[in-house]
Amino acid sequence: MTEQARRQAMELGFWDGPVTARALPKGLTNHNFLVEDGTRRYMVRIGDDRPEHAVFRYNEIAVSLAAHDAGLSPALLHHEPGALIFDYLTDAVSLDANDLGQDANRDHLTGLLGQCHLDLPSHLEVPGPMFWVFHLNRRYARIIMQHGGRMAPAITRLMALNDELETVIGPIQPVFCHNDLVAANILDDGERYWLVDWEFGGWNDGLYDLASLAANLDLEAGVVDHMLRRYLHLRDEEPNQASRRRFKTWKCAALIWAGLWGGVGEIFANLDFDYAAYSQQRLDQLERAIADFRGS
Repeated sequence: MTEQARRQAMELGFWDGPVTARALPKGLTNHNFLVEDGTRRYMVRIGDDRPEHAVFRYNEIAVSLAAHDAGLSPALLHHEPGALIFDYLTDAVSLDANDLGQDANRDHLTGLLGQCHLDLPSHLEVPGPMFWVFHLNRRYARIIMQHGGRMAPAITRLMALNDELETVIGPIQPVFCHNDLVAANILDDGERYWLVDWEFGGWNDGLYDLASLAANLDLEAGVVDHMLRRYLHLRDEEPNQASRRRFKTWKCAALIWAGLWGGVGEIFANLDFDYAAYSQQRLDQLERAIADFRGS
């Protein structure tokens, strides 16, 4: 599959002449390549819609364009069915959780999320999708049950927890979120952070992005508290028992989503990725997050 995707990347009509394409670390719903066309370098994502995961590229295109206009992401230069071509960020590397041990880095990243939540919507040319994780969790659960996936025995318990968490969250004031803050989607070019891969971008509670980041990077409590204080300060709020409980609630919901995402991936897998191991890792984290949630 990687070689077929590489050929597709090299044969796109965007290029001026013969190009070279080198595989980059794989995305979880696509193939990524560094393509060199003469002296120019580009990042190319090859991937079609993934309806089973509710990934639709037209949403990703619209949000990627808005994210660049808002100063959050590299430019989307060209798109056609199955392919997106972005400016390549030279020397950019994925976020290392250890970097967030420094107050300045935490502040910079938290500020970037605040910029995303408040500024990106004014650049959207479409209303933009809603990312309601509880509904997505139910969708993933139905798919797993319909196909007899490995996770089927755990679905009843996970859906009961999903319903409980949704009740705790209650109404929200939506902002525009990234919703998939894994380390690979936050790039550091040595001067600033960038957000990339907007396939799940949509309206949500801003605390979800922080909770997703904390879950995916397994951040320490001190790092999380600093970022939560900084983010709420941007909204002229102070952390209190209610906001900390909402944060823990969103973290549990994000981990359910990640675990079920892996369960669906096992069924429809077409990339060289261990979805089962990913899913189990997130569900193991979920048990710890539930204990923290119950304790609050």
